[in-house]
Amino acid sequence: MSQMTGRKQLEVLREEHTSNRWCVSLRDDVFKNFMSQGNPTVQKVFGDGSLFSPFLFGKFFDPSDAFPLWEFESEVLLSNLRSSGQTTVDWFQTEQDYVLKAELPGNGKNCNVQIYADSEKVVEISGQWKQQTRESKMEWRSGNWWEYGFVRRLEMPEDADCRRIEAYVTTDMVFEIKIAKKTLGSDHPNKGKDVSIATKNSEAV
Repeated sequence: MSQMTGRKQLEVLREEHTSNRWCVSLRDDVFKNFMSQGNPTVQKVFGDGSLFSPFLFGKFFDPSDAFPLWEFESEVLLSNLRSSGQTTVDWFQTEQDYVLKAELPGNGKNCNVQIYADSEKVVEISGQWKQQTRESKMEWRSGNWWEYGFVRRLEMPEDADCRRIEAYVTTDMVFEIKIAKKTLGSDHPNKGKDVSIATKNSEAV
């Protein structure tokens, strides 16, 4: 990692799809009531323009549901937010990669974001903004996850190589994920290797 840029590579965790995670859907009315409580951290994590806001794409969309991001142009879906300077989220594709960039909640000393890629070609960006109590018996992602954390799940395009994903975050919490496109011979079993994050047991945002 270059010390001048303060850019850290995050681990991309591989796992099979698990049905007990994100099994509770976030509804529009529940979210509005949650936001009305006025918690400043909640406003920062889920507010207008955030990667984790259900209203990022104009209409309400539960961020725990996989969204086919790269089927749309960022200039179109984010036009209103960009015109008012409310978002730094951007996504695009090059000849080699699918790319997503966004600011993350938290600070450079406290990056608790995790990246998962599962067998259903979904990439997941999640983390906690509040720690669970020790008495809690349920893993936070299996219940009302928004009360403890945040998530954005994205469908990878058909030609995306889910074994070649790189993720980075800078000290000022600018996040970037790159998913390589499949090329001739990219299915070779030795190609692509997992990369590793995040500070374990980091404190909540």
